[in-house]
Amino acid sequence: MNNKAMYKLSYGLFVLTAKMGDKINGCITNTAIQAASEPNQISVAVNKANYTHDMIMESGKFTVSVLSEAASFDLFKRFGFQSGRNVDKFAGFGGFREGPFGIPIITEGTNAYFNVLVSRTVDLGSHTMFIGGINDMDVLAVVPSATYAYYQEHIKQSPAAPAAAAKEGQTVWRCTVCGYEYVGEELPADFICPLCKHPASDFEKVIK
Repeated sequence: MNNKAMYKLSYGLFVLTAKMGDKINGCITNTAIQAASEPNQISVAVNKANYTHDMIMESGKFTVSVLSEAASFDLFKRFGFQSGRNVDKFAGFGGFREGPFGIPIITEGTNAYFNVLVSRTVDLGSHTMFIGGINDMDVLAVVPSATYAYYQEHIKQSPAAPAAAAKEGQTVWRCTVCGYEYVGEELPADFICPLCKHPASDFEKVIK
């Protein structure tokens, strides 16, 4: 079975934001879709390890800001390469405004947003799918939406330096998010990228 077939699925890219008490947070996701048109509903599948997941589970609300081709790599680093449990992702960041229920709408590098009230959840194992009706939405810009393929080709920076120098013929596991390389025949199942904090499932096998 060729796992690289998964890369052929076409994805959009989004900043998923939530608020719990006085805390606001957000993360990068590629799983937001229109689930139905009558009534108009959005679904998003969120990894249970993400702090944003817990915030949505408790609050029952979230906002999806659609990333555009104008998004910078720094925006992806801010919301995708660190955990809201450890840092305030909005500290020093001015590219947002307060939306419904105080949930941030990302205005920098985006072209639309959807504010959603969760009506049901589905346990998918590693992820929870949140499904809900659209409470508010608007268009922010006419710049085309960024796809995962566009991010890989035009936004993502060159691969970071490898963890260790790989010799010819050695096996390397490369993070498909940030480019970090792990040298070894097998990648530990619980390995977490030291740069972007993504799991082993986001690594691909490369032979030098």
